[in-house]
Amino acid sequence: MFKSGFITVVGRPNVGKSTLINHLMGAKLSIVSNKPQTTRKNLNAIYTDEDAQIIFVDTPGIHKAQNKLGEYMVNVAKETLNQVDLVIFITTATGGIHPGDAKIMEELKGLKTPVFLLVNKIDEFTQDKVAKTLELYAKEVDFTEIIPISALKGKNTEDLLDMVKKFMPEGPMYYPEDMVADVHLRFMAAETIREKALKLLQQEIPHGIAVEITSMKEKENGNWSIEADIICEKDSHKGIIIGKGGQTLKKIGTWAREDMEVYLEGKVDLKTFVKVRKEWRDNQALLKELGYKE
Repeated sequence: MFKSGFITVVGRPNVGKSTLINHLMGAKLSIVSNKPQTTRKNLNAIYTDEDAQIIFVDTPGIHKAQNKLGEYMVNVAKETLNQVDLVIFITTATGGIHPGDAKIMEELKGLKTPVFLLVNKIDEFTQDKVAKTLELYAKEVDFTEIIPISALKGKNTEDLLDMVKKFMPEGPMYYPEDMVADVHLRFMAAETIREKALKLLQQEIPHGIAVEITSMKEKENGNWSIEADIICEKDSHKGIIIGKGGQTLKKIGTWAREDMEVYLEGKVDLKTFVKVRKEWRDNQALLKELGYKE
């Protein structure tokens, strides 16, 4: 009997949702950064083996929205809760209930969908804090499973896929068995560039960065030509992204190209440009133009 189903992975920003999915998939599919709110759209990661196909929906983190982009991200995360076969809720072992988690658990209480609680990053907290977190959260929601893990180190994740399969219904193979993500290559390219920019810039500029692929062409020999705009909100940010003598922008492009050449399976000629679009995160037209639309 072949099983297939959809899982949504929710949690406040920066608790390890993307890291977990990447670990289970064994492939780098979702942007990973030490900054919160790095995942802006749903990403379907597709795990297939001989008896099941599991589609992980990596949602933006549920958080207090500060602008129209934030509102979009929160709405996307909430809408998926009732449309899947299983919900995985990820938190960390702080020893108490985080205010952001309390908000999420209010959304989970009325669900008929099974919910797994995964307490992540247990290697970064004391055993007492892990135990206290498990106890407090179990009192709030009737979780189907509660599992302390370290997604980064793979601790206690060995049996997670088998546990998930138990809750998948009998169904078809929705995607080809060799397909690991249902996002367009343009989206993956844009996210790759944005990830490198976030890592390189660290705390120098806020989250007002988007990436738009303006041209993406595959050549006859299997190589690629890509042009991209890195969009920021202020003129001062443009200089920071470019860096002294263009060194920061050059490094962003080099790092991004190295990743792209792996999943595009060919050489990549990447040209990046920096453009200022003031307050783009609150501009509905720009959000739609950049792909953030309901």
